[in-house]
Amino acid sequence: MNWLELSSQVAGMLWSKPLVFLCLGAGIYFSILTRFPQIRLIKDMTRHLIGGKSSESGVSPFQGFAMALGGRVGTGNIAGVATAIFYGGPGAIFWMWTIAFLGAGSAYIESALAQVWKAEIGGDYRGGPAYYIEKGLKNKAFAVIFALSAVLACGFTGPGVQAFNIADSAKNAFGIAPLYTGLFVSILYAIVIFGGVKRIGRFAEIAVPFMAISYILVALAIILINFRMIPEMFWLIISSAFNLNAVFGAVFGMAIMMGVKRGVYSNEAGQGTGAQAAGAAEVSHPAKQGLVQAFSVYIDTLFVCSATAFIILSTGAYNVANPSGGFLIENLPDVTVGPTFTQAAIDSIFPGFGGPFIAVALFFFAFTTLLAFAYYADSNIAYLAKNSKNLKWIENIVKWMIVVMAFYGAVRTSDFAWNLADIGVGLMAWINIIAILCLTKPGLATLKDYEAQKKLGVDPVFIPERIGIDNAELWHSIVERNYKEQAVMLEKETQYKQIKTNINR
Repeated sequence: MNWLELSSQVAGMLWSKPLVFLCLGAGIYFSILTRFPQIRLIKDMTRHLIGGKSSESGVSPFQGFAMALGGRVGTGNIAGVATAIFYGGPGAIFWMWTIAFLGAGSAYIESALAQVWKAEIGGDYRGGPAYYIEKGLKNKAFAVIFALSAVLACGFTGPGVQAFNIADSAKNAFGIAPLYTGLFVSILYAIVIFGGVKRIGRFAEIAVPFMAISYILVALAIILINFRMIPEMFWLIISSAFNLNAVFGAVFGMAIMMGVKRGVYSNEAGQGTGAQAAGAAEVSHPAKQGLVQAFSVYIDTLFVCSATAFIILSTGAYNVANPSGGFLIENLPDVTVGPTFTQAAIDSIFPGFGGPFIAVALFFFAFTTLLAFAYYADSNIAYLAKNSKNLKWIENIVKWMIVVMAFYGAVRTSDFAWNLADIGVGLMAWINIIAILCLTKPGLATLKDYEAQKKLGVDPVFIPERIGIDNAELWHSIVERNYKEQAVMLEKETQYKQIKTNINR
């Protein structure tokens, strides 16, 4: 049996058009039902992002945001955008923006659900699809399948793929042997992840904003230098997206498909990954972290992916493949698709700077994804072994295995490992999207409850029974421990409103 061919076929089936359109459909569905909170509640997103603090059991809302964003912002933000342009033309960027806008709706629902049914295991909050599938859907079998898929993709195959990207870019830019890069990455990786979720959160809240802001600043510098190209660049994107540009007419269909596909793959909305980071946060109401995680989708696609697109398009450093063979546009002869587009674009403005800058950017992008993977794997191991007396030992063994896999991936990679990573993430996406669609009612209830409490003039506090949610007993101790005064105020305001209503009748 040819395992490589079989794994490739399975990965292709999982990541086929049905999954892409399911993600898109879920985004539209949740955005409509929630009345587009990605527009209505944008102020709440930013307020909750910087508000709130960590606790003994949970990370701060911003640390949860940074952990999730570290997972979303990866090599796909550089190579994936270039790939979308290569196969779908500039119009693919518009459809990436569209899926980010709609995907924020799915990101809200899955992250709010992760907060609703989170658990406290080993002194830390844990949450995500495995937890809300078991407690919300009451289906332990599918919860276990999701957890196993997450451990496979995030713990055993994903780290090697990310480490390979770091080592390969360091070799190409600086001539550093993969062995030395692998050792450096593995040692740093071990130092951070063995500090637990708190250390991962602290590292992420520093590294993620630094890498994102630095990358966007370079993009802004290039755009300002080429400011005369800005109108033409935006017209190129819009006209290609709606088949108004004859040059790219042959790839109109691919523009939609590649934009949606690369957008889904990059921002991960609906795949359940960001929900696991959301479940680790200390908040008074699930909707708060749901809104924060919806905002992370914006940062990933509307800012970081757009930065790559603007770097490439404003400098004309791209090729577009002709489905019939050859090229529709060939501005870079003998240049293959991938990070090379971005590197060539930067070199055209700052000669010799492109290679080193992309290598450093890829390091930060890939390393923060490695950290997110480690947390996701750990969270699902905690779910699978939550009743074991040896949980700490099991977690430490898995962490060492993750470090070893990262080192191995840096010095040696294989198509089989890439396929296994795609299979694991694909299974996670299928299971999670179906789960959150089935949990639409409680997901919507969290937002309605949050907005109802805001109208009462109180800082929203989550009491599950108020909105008919069960199996969320942890929230009783959370409210009692941290938000008792807010809960008492909420009860008084609710009683006052009820009395006033009865008098008016």
